[in-house]
Amino acid sequence: MKRTVTITALVCAAVLLIVSLATGYWTNRPHAGILRVGFVYSEDESTPYTANFVLAQRALAEEYDGQVEILSRSNVLGKDSERPLLELIREGCQILFINLDTDIPVTMAWQHPEVQFCQVSLPTVSMDGTPDNYHTFNGEIYQARYASGVVAGMKLRELLDSGSLQPQEALVGYVGAGSNPEVISGFTAFLLGVRSVAPEATMRVRYTGSWGNFNEEKEQTKRLIREGCVIIAQHVNTAAPAIACEEAAAGGKTVYHVGYHQGMMDVAPSCALVSIRTNWAPYVLEATKAMLEGKSIEKTVSANAHGRDLSAGFESGWVELLDLNQLLVAEGTEEKVEQVIDSLKKKRLKVFSGSYTGVNPRNAGDTIDLEGGYAENQQSSNPSFGYILKDYIQVEN
Repeated sequence: MKRTVTITALVCAAVLLIVSLATGYWTNRPHAGILRVGFVYSEDESTPYTANFVLAQRALAEEYDGQVEILSRSNVLGKDSERPLLELIREGCQILFINLDTDIPVTMAWQHPEVQFCQVSLPTVSMDGTPDNYHTFNGEIYQARYASGVVAGMKLRELLDSGSLQPQEALVGYVGAGSNPEVISGFTAFLLGVRSVAPEATMRVRYTGSWGNFNEEKEQTKRLIREGCVIIAQHVNTAAPAIACEEAAAGGKTVYHVGYHQGMMDVAPSCALVSIRTNWAPYVLEATKAMLEGKSIEKTVSANAHGRDLSAGFESGWVELLDLNQLLVAEGTEEKVEQVIDSLKKKRLKVFSGSYTGVNPRNAGDTIDLEGGYAENQQSSNPSFGYILKDYIQVEN
C-alpha cells in the first residue's frame, strides 16, 4: 500500500512538473513589484534593423534598472509568432514590444486583455476593431529621408560646381524592398531633399522583393552603379548596399552611400556620407513608464496620436541622422542640415511639395499634383504617399 501511494505521488508530481513546464508556470515568475517586459524580433542583432531595435531594449534596461525584467525572442517568423508570444505571456510579461510583420498580435490581444501589445505599425493591419490593449507606433522617417537627401544633394552640388559631374550625370539610386507606400514615400522624400540643393538630380529605383535579402540587395546596388548612379540610398535591412558601394570604390569607381538603421562608416569608410534611423527608445521608455505608473500609454507617450497609433519625428527624437562623414560631405553640409532639421521640428518645411506630378504605379489614371503639398503621417504612423514623381523617378524593376 505504501509503495502504491508513493508511486502515485511520484506520478502526480511528474505530471505537475510537465504541466508547469509546458505552461511556463514554474519558477520563472516575475518578482513582486517588478514589471516584466517582452521583446519579439523578426531577426537578431546581426541585422541592422533588429540591432537598432535592441538599442531601445538596452536603453530600457538602463533607465529602469531594478524596476523591470526583460525577456526576448529573436528570429521569429510572423506566421510562427503565436508560440513565442504565448511563452512570454506565460512567463509574466505585462507589455510586449513587437517588430513582426503579422496580424497575429491583434488576435492574441483579444485573448489576453491583461497584456499590452505594442507593435510597429503595418499597412496591412488596421486599427479599426482592435482591442484597447493593442497599440501601434512608428517614426516619421520621411523627415530623416529628406534630411539625408539634403546631405546627398550638397555632395552632388559640390561635384557639379567643380565640373567633376555634368548635369545629365546627376543620377541618384535607391534600393528598396518593394513597391509599397513606405518605400515610395521614403525615396520620394529622399529625392526631394536632393533636389532642394541640386535640382538637376533624377533617380533610379530598384526593388529587391524583401526586406532582408543580402545577396539581392547587393546585386540591385551593383546594377544601379553600372547604370551610372553616383549616390545610392537604401530602404532595406542589411548592409549589402554599403558594401557594394565600398567594393566599387576599391575598384576605382566612387559611388557615395546613404545608409539605414545604423551608421555604415565601419563597412564603407570610402563612400558612406550619412545614415538615418528610427529611434525606438522614446516610445519603449515612455510606454513602459505608463505601465509602471498605471497610466494610459497614449496619454503618457509624447507623440502625434492617431487613436492608439502613435508617430513622431525629429521633434521628439523618434528619427535621427547618424555618422555625418566630415571627410566626405560637402563644405557647409552640417550647418545646412541643422537648419533643415530645425525647420522640420517647427513644421515650417513641407517635404512633399513643389512642381511635381505623382502617378500611382498601379493605376496610371490616378495622379496627384504636389503644388498644394501633401501631408505625410497625418492619419496614421504608416507612410501613405504612394505616387511616383513623373519625369524625375524611374523604377527599373
